[in-house]
Amino acid sequence: MMLIDTHTHIADLEFDPDRGEVIGRALAADVRKMILIGTDLSSSLRAVALAEQYSFMWATVGLHPHESKEAGDIVLQSLEELAAHPKVVGWGETGLDYYYQHSPRENQRRAFVKQIRLAKKKRLPLVIHTRDAWEETFEILKQENISQHAEEVGAVFHCFTGDKEIARRAVEFGFYLSFSGIVTFPKATALQEAAASAPSERIVIETDAPYLAPHGFRGKRNEPAFVRATAEKIAQLRNCSFDTVSQFTSQNADRLFKLPQI
Repeated sequence: MMLIDTHTHIADLEFDPDRGEVIGRALAADVRKMILIGTDLSSSLRAVALAEQYSFMWATVGLHPHESKEAGDIVLQSLEELAAHPKVVGWGETGLDYYYQHSPRENQRRAFVKQIRLAKKKRLPLVIHTRDAWEETFEILKQENISQHAEEVGAVFHCFTGDKEIARRAVEFGFYLSFSGIVTFPKATALQEAAASAPSERIVIETDAPYLAPHGFRGKRNEPAFVRATAEKIAQLRNCSFDTVSQFTSQNADRLFKLPQI
């Protein structure tokens, strides 16, 4: 039995004081592989540097929509060069976030399109963050003909928060759906319905640590060990065993990010 945290930020500075303990707790909880996520150039560099130190870690590079105003040619070129590193297995997280709007919408759209094209160029799975922007996200994905890339290379909606209909549309585009601790929240009924009905071959799990700790850990800093709670909730929602969820989510993560067997 093995769990894979497909989206974690433990390379971030706030984990510096106790990162070793966090990794130890993850391994004790049967989390055997982790994908470290880049949100700007500095975090992408940290993710790659940490992934170099552990055989069970890999990294992505990219610009979060909050950082879209940083999407100049020099930064994007630097990310493209970093994407050639053998430990880099995805591009993102990129996308649209109209909830906080830390970057103007036009900047977000422009940076998103540029990064979709870079993911295609580098033949890397695309990791998308979208919040309060589903329709425009789907519109851009359609314009950029993402379905072919999603099917041939890979693409995932990280921290998926849509309902059954959004899930259906995402899967039709060829995407995987990554469920986080949000699916354990008692009031997240629409998301739980999506997790219960989505095709098992399209589901992966994540923590998004240090954010979004699952129910029962609220108020605590999230960490990869807690991905187990998400798997347990999905097993409950789908009326199947924890081992079944562990197996299909790990197989899906391996396939999506083309991870080696270890």
